[in-house]
Amino acid sequence: MGETVEAPQGKTLKLVLLAINCAMLALGTCGGPLIMRLYFLHGGKRVWLSSWLETGGWPIIFVPLAVAYFRRRAAEGPSARLVLMDPFLFAAAAVIGVLTGLDDYLYAYGVARLPVSTSALLIATQLAFTAGFAFLLVRQLFTSYSVNSVFLLTMGAGVLAMHTSSDRPAGESKGEYYAGFFMTLGAAALYGFVLPLVELTYKKAKQTVTYSLVLEFQLVMCFFATAFNTVGMLVNKDFQAISEEARNFGLGETRYYVVLVWNGIIWQFFFLGAIGVIHYASSLFSGIMIAVLLPITEILGVICFHEKFQVEKAVSLVLSLWGFVSYFYGEFKRGKKEKKQQQLLQQDTEPLQQGLP
Repeated sequence: MGETVEAPQGKTLKLVLLAINCAMLALGTCGGPLIMRLYFLHGGKRVWLSSWLETGGWPIIFVPLAVAYFRRRAAEGPSARLVLMDPFLFAAAAVIGVLTGLDDYLYAYGVARLPVSTSALLIATQLAFTAGFAFLLVRQLFTSYSVNSVFLLTMGAGVLAMHTSSDRPAGESKGEYYAGFFMTLGAAALYGFVLPLVELTYKKAKQTVTYSLVLEFQLVMCFFATAFNTVGMLVNKDFQAISEEARNFGLGETRYYVVLVWNGIIWQFFFLGAIGVIHYASSLFSGIMIAVLLPITEILGVICFHEKFQVEKAVSLVLSLWGFVSYFYGEFKRGKKEKKQQQLLQQDTEPLQQGLP
């Protein structure tokens, strides 16, 4: 196996890095939908451009990659490898990148049509999809609590689906609203598949998966996602329309470009955080983090954009929170049970080890 030696990471360092990645994921999960919706509310109409911006900030990753390389070079000398990724991981990152590009488009289409508070509740169903695909791909076990969580999250989305008329933005047809509704659900399902697929790729890798390698994986993934959406922009002639759209933007031409730049930066925090959390914890924990932050995103949408908060949204939010609590409680009980089993196993093996010559 082509392993690369890096400085050993203690448990404390691992927790610190996990916390940093959780913070980046939180910033992206809460800030990304808000700044994307800001673009659409003030005259932006380009869905392919918005989906392109979700991964278009990938060159930012060169900065931590350069720092990681110089650290390796200081430790290993001139023999330090510039690129760690092998062909298998490169191909996997490329495929996942194309899937991510499609997911970006589905999500951007939904945000263009739905209030942030509604799209956030729909994306909460991602936890159910993540749990299901994690069971199929990486053998993540289901419990009665996780099944209950999936049921509650599905019910929450169903409540929204049955009460759409009062939530529709002014000037938007019922067909456009429903298209955005189901596109957002599709985005939740697809990203619920992508997270366990990334974890499976890490497990199948024939080399040590270090954080430097995770950054390279993220770089390739975002590059191919951006390439996918670039094709869409070219076909839709979005590049030619940017200058005219900037002149007519509700907040002014300069702020139009500021919104686009921050769109790219904030979404890159989201992807870096999600991939980092998968590396230091699991795909399911990454999905849980996203799901937990979505109610905050919903509340911020109501505060920032004065969106309506009808009874059905309140019911959906309660069902979603109930689903999260059910899932967390199940994971807590499972963790305690596994810890107790490990302690019993250790007690059983200690006498045998002591009897050996």
